Amino acid sequence: MQGLMMNTPLLITSLIQFAAQYHGDTSIVTRSTEGPVRHSSYGEVFARAQRLANALIDFGIKPGDRIATVAWNTDRHIELYYAISGIGAICHTVNLRLADAELVYILNHAEDRMVFFDTDMSETLARIQTQTKTVDRFVAMTDAAHLLDNGPEGTIDYESFIASASPHHDWAIFDENTAASMCYTSGTTGDPKGVLYSHRATVLHAMASCYASTLNLRTEDVVLPVVPMFHVNAWGVPYSAPIAGTPLVMPGPKLDGQSLFEFMDAECVTKALGVPTVWMSLLDHMDKVGRKPAGLNSVVIGGAAASEAIINRFELDHGVAVNHAWGMTEMSPLGVVNTLKTKYQSLPRDQQMPTKLKQGRAIYGVDLCIVDDDGQELPRDGDTSGRLLVKGPWIVSEYFKAGESALNPEGWFDTGDIATLDPDGYMMITDRAKDIIKSGGEWISSVGLENAAVGHPVIKQAAVIGVAHPKWLERPLLVCVPEGENQPDLAEIREYLAEKVPKLWLPDAIEWVESLPIGATGKVLKAELRNRFAGYTVG
Repeated sequence: MQGLMMNTPLLITSLIQFAAQYHGDTSIVTRSTEGPVRHSSYGEVFARAQRLANALIDFGIKPGDRIATVAWNTDRHIELYYAISGIGAICHTVNLRLADAELVYILNHAEDRMVFFDTDMSETLARIQTQTKTVDRFVAMTDAAHLLDNGPEGTIDYESFIASASPHHDWAIFDENTAASMCYTSGTTGDPKGVLYSHRATVLHAMASCYASTLNLRTEDVVLPVVPMFHVNAWGVPYSAPIAGTPLVMPGPKLDGQSLFEFMDAECVTKALGVPTVWMSLLDHMDKVGRKPAGLNSVVIGGAAASEAIINRFELDHGVAVNHAWGMTEMSPLGVVNTLKTKYQSLPRDQQMPTKLKQGRAIYGVDLCIVDDDGQELPRDGDTSGRLLVKGPWIVSEYFKAGESALNPEGWFDTGDIATLDPDGYMMITDRAKDIIKSGGEWISSVGLENAAVGHPVIKQAAVIGVAHPKWLERPLLVCVPEGENQPDLAEIREYLAEKVPKLWLPDAIEWVESLPIGATGKVLKAELRNRFAGYTVG
């Protein structure tokens, strides 16, 4: 016997329709690529998305067509999110920090029909225009007055593109499993792979994101996603915020510490989301001016592990609560968020910290397990490390055009991470499978060693890679960016680390560098470090 409930499809347009009806005057503030701050609202975004949807149809866009966006976090970008998927097409967000060859590969692999772009990408797209095989139209996300003449041939400005379109659109009703958006992985171990998100998966992910134990989005908050909209759809915030009626502050291209501070301060941002490299820049400016942005009370840190030093700077120095989070492009992206269970909240801070440093507990909709190399499930004791597997309704089943399943025979997706799970459900990434250091048959966590190292007052950033050793086969090399001129020797650093990590983990060598290679998603490019230090031996 089946239940007697309405079978209403979960479609992305329902999110912005809800926001327009019940939170229509809630603000969306954008620092535009052109410079001025622009004020909009959910009601205005919905109205303009209708006009944009009609303009796309008038141009000839059909259901299933891919439309690329190469753009920062703005209100116009949100309009594209809803208009494109609302007509059954696919919003393909492209990382604008990629090299020309990567951009060409992704645009061609996706077979994008159109490209919407911010004006600071004009020269890049003009340079690669002749290499794109399927793009019929380039649209600069600006108005006629700010359209640059250095863009791709035939470029039209966004406002002109939608100007003559009808202001009313009857949104189609279709299967909730229809593709809605697409992101490509960073391609650190080969060509980037396309992850195709459905309407159903996106709406479920948006609903789960609003939970108090997840991102805890509220009507009274003011949220600024520093994480770009081209990075797994800004962690889903443009879809989840409309459910909660949360005001949005969109930072555009200026993501340095001073610019973020000033914009957060002016707009009374209460919650912000981003990667550790961005927060380090903001924290440095907060220390410089001696305060936090007015109103800021919490940040979510994902994309890479948050160190104890970053957490302490936010929470102890500035009174800003930190929630660790973890996910992947293949997971839409949220998998776990770190909120302390009641039994931990009354503990002294030093006893809380080992738990706070973990990535967090699974949110409803995501299942986790860890296995050994033979696929046998390992105990959830908080100590045993294994390959992290995930499953759930917003997790990839197959990559775009791959023609084969991305899952193991039991239906799990292998994340490529090595992790532990404890009895309370907290997951901690100890390494990427390709980065873990195997020394004398034992595993050394590069992530754990890096997080311990950046607690030293003269280490600004740290990365750990394995280098050759005649006896142990592999030992850790600590590569550091100094905070100032002081560069302590290996003995001093080992002495500092001796109380924080197992003796086996202590680095056998240290190298000081001006900067670490950072990828387009804010992560350290370990492959580049391994190439740079190829042939390096210790012992």
